This record gives sequence, structure tokens and C-alpha cells, in this order.
Amino acid sequence: MSEAPNAQQATYWNEAAGPTWASLQAPLDRQLAPLGRAAMAALLPRPGERILDIGCGAGQTSLDLARAVAPGGEVMGADISGTLLAVARDRAAELDGVRFVEADAQTHPFETGRFDAVFSRFGVMFFADPAAAFANIQRAVKPGGRLAFVCWRRPDENPIMTLPMAAAAPFLPPPAPPEPGAPGPFAFADPDRIRAVLGAGGFADITVTPHDEKVGAGDLDTVLAMTLKVGPLGAMLRDHPDKRDTVIAAVRTALAPHEGPDGVKLDSATWIVTARKPA
Repeated sequence: MSEAPNAQQATYWNEAAGPTWASLQAPLDRQLAPLGRAAMAALLPRPGERILDIGCGAGQTSLDLARAVAPGGEVMGADISGTLLAVARDRAAELDGVRFVEADAQTHPFETGRFDAVFSRFGVMFFADPAAAFANIQRAVKPGGRLAFVCWRRPDENPIMTLPMAAAAPFLPPPAPPEPGAPGPFAFADPDRIRAVLGAGGFADITVTPHDEKVGAGDLDTVLAMTLKVGPLGAMLRDHPDKRDTVIAAVRTALAPHEGPDGVKLDSATWIVTARKPA
């Protein structure tokens, strides 16, 4: 398969999304942290282990893993975005046992058999060739080594991802539908595809478990500001600035009923996936 889609991902996460996500690191981490912790609980990192964190972004999961494997452990965070890795390195400056590499995990020459386990929080759905990517990742794991990641289920199960766009949709042109199986947030929504991809990549003992949890980034103003910048809605508003005020009002109205003492919380639906490299 052509490497063009991954080149597109590199451009997107360094030039388009990367600076935005870096500026919104705190609310994004607040929203995604509970889901990452659910996957970490399935991984069960232990002191002294070496763990590879795929798609580590601004580094929160790598820092959490580094604390879990201390003393004596090591975490390598890998991401395609140098912009986000700059944030991660700053955050890790005072923490031992964690380092970062700018890399496409589909093709990067990780040291064979170096890691006890692999983890990812929403970082494995963007590969041009997922089976090749997991085969490459599998080579980096010791025989019997573990894999755990969290990924999104279907869009219609995830108001946390879709409610703002649904509220804005009457005022904007319809977005182009994604190609089936194309890299993107919902590329692993089908559990059968997950099993097939991991099996083709050489993993066994694959489990795909649903996880449902209300999550949020903060109060109404914080969530509104974030949703107007991140993802397809932010891009569409940049293309249609004349619709901005109308869309902001519609999205605020849609989010407001979900605000409580802990801020705006919306339903999320994910898969917690675990597997092993055969011994």
C-alpha cells in the first residue's frame, strides 16, 4: 500500500491539528484521561517493565506509564507529531524513565523484542496499513508480551464526539463521508476488524471489551471553545466564518443541558482491546 496516507497524517498532525491540540492539551487530557486509565488497568503495567506508548501525543499517558513502571522501568512514547512531542518532552523534564521518539509506528525500526508491553490511548486508528503497523509493533515486543489500547466505537454511540457537529449541521454544508476503513477516529469501530487486523499483525489472545463512561473537558465555556477548534467542526468554521456566530449559539444550546457540578459530561463508547504476542 502507498505510504501517502501516512504522509498525510504526518502533515495533519504537525501542521494542522498539532498546534491546536498542543494549545488545548489540558482540557483534551481531562476529557480522555478516564478512558486511558481504563485501558491502563487492562494492561496492568508493573515496576521494572519497558513499555511502548503508541500515539502518545502530548505525553500524559507516557508520564502515567512511567510512574507505574518505576522504579527501574522505561517508557518510550512514539508519535508522528513533532509539535505534540515538544509539549511531551517539556512535561517529562523532571521525570526519569521516559523518552520520546518522532516516528511512524507502522515503519519505525523499533529494537526487536525490547518491550514487555505496548499501550495506546486513541493512537492506533490512523495507520495507512494497520496490519503492517501491528506486525511492526509486534516485532518490538518480547515473546509473551502484552498489548492494550482504547479506541472509539461507532459515531452514533459517541455524543462526546458527535453532538457539537450534529448541532451545527443545519447551518453548514454536509462534510464528505469518510472512506470505509480509512484512517481516522472511528477506523476501529468494528470489533471484527480489530480482531482481523491484530491477528494479521501476529497477535493472539485478542479480547475486545466495550467500555461506556461519561467524560468531559471542563465547564461549558471550556468545552465550547475546544469543540470549535478541534476536528471537522473547527475546520468547517474556518472555511465558513460567516456561519460562526450561528453555529456557536447552536452548539452552546446543545451542550448546556449536559453541564453539572463537574462540568459538561457526555456519553463515550469505546473498546478496550487486549492481546498478547505468542510466547
